[in-house]
Amino acid sequence: MKRFLDIILGGAAAIVFAVPLLICALLVKLTSKGPVLYWSDRVGRDNRIFRMPKLRTMRVDTPVVATHLLNDPKQFLTPVGGFLRKSSLDELPQLWCILNGDMSVVGPRPALFNQHNLIEMRTESGIHLIRPGLTGWAQINGRDELPLREKVKLDFEYLRRQSLYFDAKVILLTVVKVTRREGVTH
Repeated sequence: MKRFLDIILGGAAAIVFAVPLLICALLVKLTSKGPVLYWSDRVGRDNRIFRMPKLRTMRVDTPVVATHLLNDPKQFLTPVGGFLRKSSLDELPQLWCILNGDMSVVGPRPALFNQHNLIEMRTESGIHLIRPGLTGWAQINGRDELPLREKVKLDFEYLRRQSLYFDAKVILLTVVKVTRREGVTH
């Protein structure tokens, strides 16, 4: 049932956000050198690596690490990168991953391939057994500001509580957080 809803919600969102996505893609292309999309190797269900697209918000010479590990992340932002990140519009291409089956609308955010501590802690807690999500319980409870242990604790809570009702709650709270631009550090 969850996969069916992912396809319905992901498809509907792709239609609704098609024009804003195209406008954002054009802005990325016009304001910085390099490709419009940044493809990131991420850890999915069963710790399988998949390629996840985002609108590119950082310069092409940015080191491949989690943003919070950069000394001065703002120095790497493209002219429209800050806006795309704060508005979460850079995440729109991930609708492809939902339709493709690599991600779900709701679940733990997919770890970068080199976030070994996070991957290990999630595996120990059984979180690796579920599809990662476009949004999740940890995202609405701190997003970029959470230490790893807290993030895994919230991901585990989602694993235990997951249901259609809980997913609907996470989606609604995500809309509120994104609208208020809460929890985004860069």
